[in-house]
Amino acid sequence: MTDTLPRRAGADEAAPPASAPAASRVDLGDIPVVHTKHWFRWSIGIVVLFIVAQFAWSLVTNQNYEWDVFAHYFLSEPVLQGVGLTLLLTAISASIGFFLGTLLALARLAKSPLLNSAAWLFIWFFRSVPLVVQLVVWYNLGYLYPTLGLGTPFTTDFWIVEFPTVQLISAFAAAILGLSLHQAAYSAEIIRGGLLSVDQGQLEAAAALGIPPRRRLSRIILPQAMRSIVPNATNEVIGLVKGASVVFVIALPEVFYAVQVIYNRNSRVIPLLLVAVVWYTIITTVLSIAQYYIERHYARGAVRVLPPTPLERVRHWIAVQWARLGDADTGPPPLVGVDAPVVARATFTGSQSDAKNSGGTGA
Repeated sequence: MTDTLPRRAGADEAAPPASAPAASRVDLGDIPVVHTKHWFRWSIGIVVLFIVAQFAWSLVTNQNYEWDVFAHYFLSEPVLQGVGLTLLLTAISASIGFFLGTLLALARLAKSPLLNSAAWLFIWFFRSVPLVVQLVVWYNLGYLYPTLGLGTPFTTDFWIVEFPTVQLISAFAAAILGLSLHQAAYSAEIIRGGLLSVDQGQLEAAAALGIPPRRRLSRIILPQAMRSIVPNATNEVIGLVKGASVVFVIALPEVFYAVQVIYNRNSRVIPLLLVAVVWYTIITTVLSIAQYYIERHYARGAVRVLPPTPLERVRHWIAVQWARLGDADTGPPPLVGVDAPVVARATFTGSQSDAKNSGGTGA
């Protein structure tokens, strides 16, 4: 059979051999990498850095901050007592509030119209009345009910036990009542939303397996609902820390009230307010760190591998930078996690393969 296609002269001579020498291979390490230039990102970053630097410079040079006064009162006894009272109010009110909120959320989801309506009315009322008004009402409840006690129903004959309201509801008790009931109303909706976020198929599967309702709630529903409850619940607790400053209206010496008393005496308003700001910031930071680890704990049911903690990220970054300074052929192990970037492993693996190829070529 004849070939009808025209053949170019010297085509056979120009054809590459079957096995090309190793020297003709392109070394990917010699190709320059041109990074994308993010001009807009760098411009915004420079502006933000300038603003932060300007503010930091003013913190050092502006004498009106009076940092010596700040340092003198930061660990003073009245301020530390105020911080302790703030933490105590927050802990007790958050515990009672979330306990009542859980009961209210379950009542809202119950099939009983009476429980559902009572829980809805409670949530509606305590979300409608401002917190400061609730505190003042509880503190002055003695004007409305001079005595409280137990006795004949629908009468004021307290023949079992009777207490004067003013002695029974002190300033501290009024603060606990106001903060707890206010928190319970908001916590109920947060917990109810978390319970509703669990897939209905989980309930049906648990019921089909014959799991009792209590165990079904505690072992199947709540662990899954906590992933959506924890962020909002932590926001509420942080809000409760700052909301506890409202109790100054009933003369409770929490941290804000303590600094108010001090700067009303010495007229050092700014440094004393900075004391309260820094203490609130420290408490909020600790709660935010606790939120991160609680969320990480409950994420075990949603991800195969837990994301690395910030400390693990820092350690890995230091190990990568240290390995780049030396001549080691192997780098640190990769950072494992669902959102961990793939770093260092490709770099060191590529250096190993390049060394092997170059060694093979030289041989």
